[in-house]
Amino acid sequence: MNRFRSPLPRRRVLRTGALALTGALALAACGSSDSDGSGTTGRTHTVKTAMGDVEVAEHPRRVVVLDTAELDSAISLGVKPVGATHVEASAGFPSYLPKDEVRGIKDVGEMLNPDMEAVAALKPDLILTSKIRHAAKYDQLKAIAPTVMTETTGYPWKENFQVHADALGRRAEAKKVVADYTAHAEKVTAAIGGPAEARRTQVNVIRFIEGADIRLYGDRSYIGTILKDVGLGRAPIAAKAKDGFSYDLSPEKIDLADTDVIFRSTYGDPAKAKQTRTVGSGLWKNMKAVKSGNVHTVDDELWIQGIGYTAADRILDQLQADLTKK
Repeated sequence: MNRFRSPLPRRRVLRTGALALTGALALAACGSSDSDGSGTTGRTHTVKTAMGDVEVAEHPRRVVVLDTAELDSAISLGVKPVGATHVEASAGFPSYLPKDEVRGIKDVGEMLNPDMEAVAALKPDLILTSKIRHAAKYDQLKAIAPTVMTETTGYPWKENFQVHADALGRRAEAKKVVADYTAHAEKVTAAIGGPAEARRTQVNVIRFIEGADIRLYGDRSYIGTILKDVGLGRAPIAAKAKDGFSYDLSPEKIDLADTDVIFRSTYGDPAKAKQTRTVGSGLWKNMKAVKSGNVHTVDDELWIQGIGYTAADRILDQLQADLTKK
């Protein structure tokens, strides 16, 4: 008896072959052609994130960002997200961003509490955020689309930017953004009078915050890194910042923030943020930075909330303008 089965009927062979060919074409399509009609190919790449490795489309086209840093990164890299959140105290997206770059982006809710249905309705192929903001929502988010999270925001903004660039498939563009920023910072240093003069100019950045103490930023903060890139000196009190991030002050201790130059911003209502009370006090008015006209009011959205290269370039422009005034 023949140990082998008899050949398949010819019609069944043809049908099996056709199915195999169809499967092969489908696999090829996953690797070389548009998979969803949106211009996104089926090819993916692995991105290392705070939540582990994540497979992301090679060139995502429908991106949702859930914080201002991710929005700044996308815009800096030439990507317009389809959706973004807004911060609690803001009516929309940061005003320092070019209007044509944010026009048409769907607001998907407040940053700490994004509208998941609105996010899902946009059918994103990538979501960008951080663990410190949305770790508790990770399972919900990754069920909607591949979600790339950095560990935190703020101080490690340059490292985070590289993660965002990797996820967006914009690594080459990222190199140019970084190079342009570095050159810009060097230009500002030169305009101030060079590295030695920059070091001699001690600077503090303080923020009046509704419902909280006055915050003085240390070196391990977003704005602190920009000051360092320019080579500016820091007042000794900045070294007392908790974890290098910030040092809290009351209106009665505001004179501790006195130095050569002060930049100040306000988040929320000025009266509730203790700004009105503080700047009207004798302590404030007797500070040397105040008396010499070296206190500069800055945009909170730009200096504190933005966190990215587009914001940083605008901050560099303002540093140069304010520190070279005669």
